[in-house]
Amino acid sequence: MKRVKLVVAYDGTAYHGWQVQPNGRTIEGELNRALSELLQEEIQVIGASRTDSGVHALCNIAVFDTQTRIPAEKISYALNQRLPEDIRIKKSCEVAADFHPRHCSSRKTYEYRIYQDSFPEPVRRLYAHFTYVPLDMDRMREGAAWLIGEHDFKSFCSTAAVVETTVRMILSINIEKQGKEIVISVCGTGFLYNMVRIIAGTLMEVGRGSYPPERVREILEAKDRQAAGPTAPACGLTLVNYIFASENQE
Repeated sequence: MKRVKLVVAYDGTAYHGWQVQPNGRTIEGELNRALSELLQEEIQVIGASRTDSGVHALCNIAVFDTQTRIPAEKISYALNQRLPEDIRIKKSCEVAADFHPRHCSSRKTYEYRIYQDSFPEPVRRLYAHFTYVPLDMDRMREGAAWLIGEHDFKSFCSTAAVVETTVRMILSINIEKQGKEIVISVCGTGFLYNMVRIIAGTLMEVGRGSYPPERVREILEAKDRQAAGPTAPACGLTLVNYIFASENQE
């Protein structure tokens, strides 16, 4: 028996998120199906980040145990032949038998993209949230600064989440302009359900002048989801980087 790690990229548009659902296609479900067919054994992957419906990823991580004699580094090539075109394995390799992607120190980075123009751009509609309202990036950066560090992010967590603690660590938030897109890049050691999308929705409210940047501090202190801004649409969110603290697992 060996444990294999996969680096998975996907367009989440057509899927009901990562985690297997009773009614709907999911990334995890497609991986389980394709791996079970390929290896001729029942496979159930363990994912690092359970992305929501419609969210994309360049580098989500999954592991699974197998008795196959196929070299771990070759599994990616064979698996890609059995997966839909909107899911691809970028790398496969063998890892330690006790390696668990959700139980080890890591940092991950999400990008939220906002397309700002007079009219929507059809080819970007699946990968960026459109707004015609001008957004003040300096105000957004000032508001985002209150979120850096370790805080109780209960105000930035979906009320549907079931977690032991809502305390999380945000390492950095960068906001920059790329053409007609504003990109909010959030790096942290862990995230709550809908956390990045609520942060994005809140910072957009700050950017359009609905409330001042210092209101973000008040939202944090409130520890109440009702205090924060709306949950930004899933299409603008992509997991872009995932790094483990252990060098041999990066």
